[in-house]
Amino acid sequence: FFTFCDILFICIFYQHVLALEFAMKEINQNPQILPNITLGFQIYDSYSDSKMTYRTSLDLLFKVHEFVPNYLCRGSQNLIGIIGGLSSDTSSRMAEIFQLFRIPQVEAKTIDSWIYSLQYKGLIQLLLHFKWKWVGLITVNNLDGGHFLRILEPLFLKNKICSEFTARFDKNQHFGSISGVIDEAMSHLSIFKEKKAQAIIVYGENITVMWLASALLLGVYFITDPTYNGTLSTSKSFPMQIFHGALAFMFHTKQPQGFQNFLQTIKLPNKKRDGFISSFWEQAFECTNGVCQGEEPLESLLAPFFEMSMTGHSYSIYNGVSALTHSLHAALTSQSILQAMESCKKVEPWMNISNLSLIHLFLKLHSFLQRISFNNSAGDEITLNEQGKLEAGFDIVNLITFPNNSYIRIHIGEVNPHNSLGKAFLINEERIQWQPEFTQKNKEGEKFCCYNCAPCPERMISTLVFSIFIQQRDTPIVKANNCNLTYLLLVSLFLCFLCSLLFNGHPNKVTCLLRQTTFGIISSIAISSILAKTITVIVAFLALKPGSLFHKWVGQKLAYSIVWFCSFIQAGICIVWLSTSPPFPHLDRETLHGEIVVECHEGSITMFYCILGYLGFLALLSFTVAFLVRKLPDSFNEAKFITFSMFIFCSVWLTFVPTYLSTKGKYMVAVEIFSILSSSAGLLECIFIPKIYIIVLRPELNTRDTHKSYFPKH
Repeated sequence: FFTFCDILFICIFYQHVLALEFAMKEINQNPQILPNITLGFQIYDSYSDSKMTYRTSLDLLFKVHEFVPNYLCRGSQNLIGIIGGLSSDTSSRMAEIFQLFRIPQVEAKTIDSWIYSLQYKGLIQLLLHFKWKWVGLITVNNLDGGHFLRILEPLFLKNKICSEFTARFDKNQHFGSISGVIDEAMSHLSIFKEKKAQAIIVYGENITVMWLASALLLGVYFITDPTYNGTLSTSKSFPMQIFHGALAFMFHTKQPQGFQNFLQTIKLPNKKRDGFISSFWEQAFECTNGVCQGEEPLESLLAPFFEMSMTGHSYSIYNGVSALTHSLHAALTSQSILQAMESCKKVEPWMNISNLSLIHLFLKLHSFLQRISFNNSAGDEITLNEQGKLEAGFDIVNLITFPNNSYIRIHIGEVNPHNSLGKAFLINEERIQWQPEFTQKNKEGEKFCCYNCAPCPERMISTLVFSIFIQQRDTPIVKANNCNLTYLLLVSLFLCFLCSLLFNGHPNKVTCLLRQTTFGIISSIAISSILAKTITVIVAFLALKPGSLFHKWVGQKLAYSIVWFCSFIQAGICIVWLSTSPPFPHLDRETLHGEIVVECHEGSITMFYCILGYLGFLALLSFTVAFLVRKLPDSFNEAKFITFSMFIFCSVWLTFVPTYLSTKGKYMVAVEIFSILSSSAGLLECIFIPKIYIIVLRPELNTRDTHKSYFPKH
């Protein structure tokens, strides 16, 4: 082993070293795999630093003590394969060098798109299963964290899950620098002050996140990803209890035969060539070389510092070594490789590696890695995909903590598309232990999604008014206001609010055809209903005079005729528009620099303004008629309210025209939605709030006697 460990050693990572050693020992002792061949290994620490990763990668290739690129200077110690690092940053930097020399690299942490998509699907399924719609995201600020956010946030939007906040923390290079941790935590303090999230999703290894969590994030559910391993063990004083009940996605693991017995044999005096064990022993058992006996049992350590059961990361390393050695065994037993290896015996230390027949072995080893399949000692079938990466699912575990600051992981489910039950997502809620003060209950009064549904309150009001009028249909105030026309007006106003939804979302051919025409026809029905109500009142009073010719016009036929005739004209305008020059989806590349706006082009702007002009004509006619009859002697005469509502309607749409003409791009849609909602709300509130006030709050005024007292006596 070669190591330059001068920073705080993370104890739980030492199991990765032992897992590699155990796998090599198991292979060397197996006479069925690589007989008469003894494999060795070296381990380098990348320190999570790109420079060290490149340097140690070159060290593995070209030197023992001196740095001479492109020359192999150690004779018989030929490099056969590489086990990549636990982070994608480290693995990708290693691959940049080793792929030049065709040296096989098996990644201990599988980061290809297949395993990523499986992790995201499992996470979404977990949130939906527990109905957690309001979450926070915490990631480490590196390649993995950026990819995690880019993929996950669109999935949140698709599944109506909201991220209350997204925080990205720089990865601490020196875990012993507590002041750096505190400074980093305080710089993000404002994000967490008023948390509403039901769950916090933590992605990546970061000690800063731990300190923030202990100080600020009590009372939420934590969900961690498979990379989140080891940073809890940096301090024995860290309060592990805050993570009681946390859920974690862990790389799938099983216990290979003999692994725990192997761990029990690990003693300090027996590991002279292990460059990591001294730092591990000193920190795990809180002793120094002068005090440590070296015989302390590993099983006496608590879980935050060392686990006797093989973790998911260690299991990935174990399987990576096994896959590499099984591939090497298959390659060496093939006839073409046996011939190539004969030439390798003639290798001299000064020879350039690009000229060696060992390259032929590497190329063949790649092909065997891409189709290797075997059963390991734990009973799992290990298969590598076409890219030579391990295909394995995830275990979902529940973190259970204890007063002595230790913890155990309880297996509660899994995410595996190759599951024998045929279900990719499985979870057993009965095995979960939540935080004692929490039960599964949705928060009241919280938003479930991260966008505003502005039309909802108005639609609810129109529905409520409609239900009140249906319930009170036999009362004088409802009968006096022509209940059938009132129902028609309320339904049309309800549909006007719904029309605004046609303007939301990505424009397509159907929505472009429907949005303007639908609103135009429905608005015409609403305004013509108001006009019909007002004319009906005028005709009713004129018919009271003896011998009046208006007597034959009293009744529902006149009102229905007005509504039908006015709406038919608007429908005719819409039909002409759709027949001659209909609206269509359009890509606007000119309005906003550097952006392409998908919008609905009106086709014929003249026909669009014809629809608005006809609505204005109906509104102005209704305003004029209502203004003229506003002083008729009727306790339930609504002419004055219609006058005011038509004034609001006309004001909104008169303001709309210049605003619409001066607005471009996506803001044109916002202006029209605002005008639709404002004008519809004005009609609804001005006409119906006075009636609701009498029906609900002043029922003593809703009587026949009150109604009759306002009629003239003849």
